[in-house]
Amino acid sequence: MKPVAIKLNEKLFLRDPQETKLGRKIISHGIEEIDHLGFEKFTFKKLSTAIGSTEASIYRYFENKHKFLLYLVSWYWESIRCQIIDRIQGVDAPAQKLRLSIQMITEASQLNTEIDFVNEQILHRIVVSEAIKAYHSKEVDAENREGLFANYKSLVRLISEIIREIEPQFPYPHTLAASVIEMANENIYYAEHLPSLTDLKIKVGSLHDIQKMLEFFAFKMLNLDHLLDEKNL
Repeated sequence: MKPVAIKLNEKLFLRDPQETKLGRKIISHGIEEIDHLGFEKFTFKKLSTAIGSTEASIYRYFENKHKFLLYLVSWYWESIRCQIIDRIQGVDAPAQKLRLSIQMITEASQLNTEIDFVNEQILHRIVVSEAIKAYHSKEVDAENREGLFANYKSLVRLISEIIREIEPQFPYPHTLAASVIEMANENIYYAEHLPSLTDLKIKVGSLHDIQKMLEFFAFKMLNLDHLLDEKNL
């Protein structure tokens, strides 16, 4: 049976790695190598050694390691977007849709998907620590024109539409949507590495405190205080 595929912008790759055994191996081992080495020390040469192939074979799939990072980050955001859509199907209350979306943003790294060549727990660590490098580059404007950030934008748009359902006159739906996503990752990173910059303590195997914080900020902004569970704040 052909593996489930996440649909991404074709300009992120030269050949779709999800369609071949070698390509899926590049993704799987690439995630592990970036997590182990850090993006700065990660190279296609080291990855080729890890998969028992040649550097040239990796370059047939990806132009460079920056595009590879963009691919992985985009894959993660698109996976979350698809899971949010699946989770909120049949849910009528917009506030509940927002709560489920926030829950998905915080829990996605701990969910098992049908895609066995991606370890989402490890990929989540990469997104937390390395994703900013995919966007903060000199090529950001050109890459934006090429649509390389489309998956992240689609996720933000999905959540912003839910926010508009809750409060059609809210003036900053995209800002709030993007902030919720970024706050999640930033505060996980701070809790693990710069604890004086956050009030959160991340428990091993649990991101529940992150979810509570995101709900607090989002629901307060949208005047949904009455829906906050005060006992859990």
